[in-house]
Amino acid sequence: MRRREFIILAGAAAATWLPPTALCSEERVIKIVVLGDALASGYYLPVGRRFSDRLEFALKAKGQSVTVVDASWGNDTAARGLARSNRSIPEDTDAAILELGAVDMVFGVEPTITRTSLAAIIENLKARRIAVLLCGAAPHTNLDDEHKRAFAAMFSGLASEYDVLFYPVFDDAFVSDPSLKEIGDFKPNAAGTEAVVARILPKVEALIDQARHRVH
Repeated sequence: MRRREFIILAGAAAATWLPPTALCSEERVIKIVVLGDALASGYYLPVGRRFSDRLEFALKAKGQSVTVVDASWGNDTAARGLARSNRSIPEDTDAAILELGAVDMVFGVEPTITRTSLAAIIENLKARRIAVLLCGAAPHTNLDDEHKRAFAAMFSGLASEYDVLFYPVFDDAFVSDPSLKEIGDFKPNAAGTEAVVARILPKVEALIDQARHRVH
């Protein structure tokens, strides 16, 4: 075999055996927007320690070509999130993590009102061919049992009706552990945020896969 042919074949073989992380680096960068409330915003944490920052870091560490944009506002109800959803989630978005409803529980908003707003957001995102991961939240302590059940059923019902990926309880990783929460509050501290990222990561990877295979 001539030297030139050998070099070409050797190069082709090397390309075939590229590790997964190297292959991911050649893929289109997937843009994920987090549309959320106080649970996801982390406005009280230093830049670099917030949910969107830590999620992007964890995904890139696993070889994902991704950027995660924080579009979460601390006191947003689902209705407020709906009002700003088009400007918060721009046209170049591939996927959205929808984490709204926890503040509704704190403020005593009726589940039916929250559901209407979340449904409108999901319908809009699906019409725009944006993959969706819907996140539920643990029932707030100020709710009676009936409203706790209603909110839980609302989140799961929306995911089923609109056939979107579902993460049942966004705050499940820290809600029962005071050491993972801000003192006297229901929001995660830096350690709690890391716990959320570790637990939600497989769902977000499924979201990325869905976004990559979506036809625009």
